[in-house]
Amino acid sequence: MSDIGLGVENMFVLGPLSISSSLVTSIGLTMVVSGIGWLLTRNLSKSPSGLQVIVEAIVSALEGAVEEVAGRHTQRIMPFIASLWVFLVCANLLGLVPGLDSPTRDLSVTAALAIVVFLSVHWFGISTQGLRCYLRHYLSPSPILLPFHLISEVTRTVALAVRLFGNMMSLEMAALLILMVAGFLVPIPILMLHIVEALVQAYIFGTLALIYVAGGIQSQEERQAD
Repeated sequence: MSDIGLGVENMFVLGPLSISSSLVTSIGLTMVVSGIGWLLTRNLSKSPSGLQVIVEAIVSALEGAVEEVAGRHTQRIMPFIASLWVFLVCANLLGLVPGLDSPTRDLSVTAALAIVVFLSVHWFGISTQGLRCYLRHYLSPSPILLPFHLISEVTRTVALAVRLFGNMMSLEMAALLILMVAGFLVPIPILMLHIVEALVQAYIFGTLALIYVAGGIQSQEERQAD
């Protein structure tokens, strides 16, 4: 749990860009998760093995959670939301691996994830309803509310980034302080705390992203129905 805080270590410099350890870890994690996903799904069978049953159960649970919010748009946004959930769970738990840190303890990583969610909301909204219809909802129910709609878009994106960063950073700081005071007499409670908090923060971030995306699609349908 080294380099806790905003001072994330830079691994190397590429021209004018400083490549941080969090960025390298995030890229490596994405490649590993993608590879595992490919291996788990390349030989699917109608007579599934135990591993396939577990994977299908996880996918079904994720799909059910998305369907409760997105309704008939589930299949459209399921790949994005499920991928976000899986990445966040793995990223948040990565700090438990000796020598590695959770990339989500870096504000630049959580900000990038929040921006991806921000862009996805508009992408799904525009691709589903069309540009003109989508932009029109910013003027509903009155054009006077346009500035408030725009401020809301910015503040919720910032809140997404800061919430995940703050919780993961504070979790690692708390774990480090407890270990410094109590030594290694309480490793199991700290481990369980980290796992539970990592799962909760991944769920919250993914659920908020799901609500924002589904809201961007369904608000247009509600207005058209009226």
